[in-house]
Amino acid sequence: MEIINFIKARLDPKKRAVHVRFQIYVIVGLLFVLSFNSCKESTPELGLKEGVWRGAISAQGNDIPFNFDVSKNKGAYQIKLVNGLEKLAIDKIDILEDSLFFDMHIFDISVKAKIYQDSLVGTYTKNYAEDYVLPFKAFYGKKDRFDNISSSTSFDGSWETTFTDSKGKETPAIGIFKKEGNALRGTFLTKTGDYRYLDGYTNKDTMYLYTFDGNHIYKFRAFKENDSILKGEYWSGKTSYKTFVSIKNDTVALPDANSLTYLKEGYDKIDFSFPDLDGNLVSPSDKKYQDKIVILQILGTWCPNCMDETRFLTDWYNKNHSKGVEIIGLAYEIKPEFEYARDRVQTMKEKMNVPYDFVIAGTSSTKSASESLPMLNKVMSFPTSIIIDRKGKVRRIHTGFSGPATGVHYEEFVDDFNQFMKKLIEE
Repeated sequence: MEIINFIKARLDPKKRAVHVRFQIYVIVGLLFVLSFNSCKESTPELGLKEGVWRGAISAQGNDIPFNFDVSKNKGAYQIKLVNGLEKLAIDKIDILEDSLFFDMHIFDISVKAKIYQDSLVGTYTKNYAEDYVLPFKAFYGKKDRFDNISSSTSFDGSWETTFTDSKGKETPAIGIFKKEGNALRGTFLTKTGDYRYLDGYTNKDTMYLYTFDGNHIYKFRAFKENDSILKGEYWSGKTSYKTFVSIKNDTVALPDANSLTYLKEGYDKIDFSFPDLDGNLVSPSDKKYQDKIVILQILGTWCPNCMDETRFLTDWYNKNHSKGVEIIGLAYEIKPEFEYARDRVQTMKEKMNVPYDFVIAGTSSTKSASESLPMLNKVMSFPTSIIIDRKGKVRRIHTGFSGPATGVHYEEFVDDFNQFMKKLIEE
C-alpha cells in the first residue's frame, strides 16, 4: 500500500483515478511474478573448479590436447594455458550461471563453454576470421597432456626437412627433436621463423607432436622409413594440410637470416610516417629518435613468433634503453580499421608490459608490409627487425625469429644480437 500511496501522491489530481488503476494492475502483476520466482528453487552457479584441466580443440579430424591451470585471486578467476614448456596467462574470464567465456591471451580469439561438474563443452572462435569456429572440450583433473605415453631417443637430433603443400609448393626447414622424460619435444625451424613449442611422444617407429598456444593449432605425425628418413603429415588449423620428408642431418643449416631482406639500390635509409596508438604520426626522423640507435620491429599481434620476439626485445630494452636506444614496433594487423588495430596492439602492450613505441603500419600480409616500406627488396616474414645506427644508417635487417623452442639456435641468436648491439652502442 505504501508504493500505491506514493504513486497517488505523484500523479496529477485530474488524472489520478485512471493512472492509479493502471499502476495498481502493474504493481500487483510484478508482486505476483516476484512471489512466484521466490518460490522456485534457484539454480546455483556451478563455478569453475580450481586445479588442472585438459582441454582439446578439434580440427580436421584431430584432437589437439593441451592443459590449463585454473585458480582464483581475490575472487577473480585466472587461467594459465600450458603449451609444452610455456605458460600463457589468461585473465579476461567471465562466468554467467553455467557458462564460461574467456579470450585467448593477446589474440582476438574467444572460448565459450557450458560448465558441467568435471567438464566443459563449447567452441573456440577466431573472431577476425570468417566462419572459424572449432569444437572445444575439457576435463577436470587430467594433469598430463597425454595418457600413459613413452618416447624413444631414435628421433633425437636435427633433420633436414621439406614441407610440401597441396599445390606442390615446397618449404625447407630443420626439424629439431629431443626425448625429455617420457615426452618428445622440439620444433621445426624455417628461414622465416620456427614452429614454436612442439610437445608429443613416440610409439614404436612413429612420432606425434602437437602445439596449441592460443592461436596455432598443429599436429605432426611421422614414421621412420629407416634410421635416416622420416615421412610425415602436418595439420594446421581448420584447413591447412602438408606432407613432409625429413633426412637425418646434424649439420644442416638455413640461409643467413641477416641476408634475406635488404635496402634496394638507390636507398640509404628507412623512412615512413605511420600513426601511433593516439593517431599522431611518427617517423624515424622525429626528434625523439635523433642520435639514437633505433630498432624497427615488423610484427603483428596475431603472430606467436612475434610474441616471442616481443618478450625478448622488452627484456633487452628495459636493460639498455638508457644507453640511447629506442624501439618502434610497426604493427600489421588483421583488419584495416585503425580502431581495431589500435585495440589489438594496446591489449598486447598491457598484457605483456611492453614499454616501447608502436605505430599502426598496415594489414597482415607480407605484400602489405613490402608496399608500405618500398625501400626494402621485400618483407618475407613476421617478425622482421631492422637495426639503424645513430646516423640513420641501416646496419642490419634480420628476417624471422628463432625463439626459445629452437634451443641452441635461440642461444646463438641472443649471443650474436648482444655482441652486435654492444658494438653499435659503443661506436
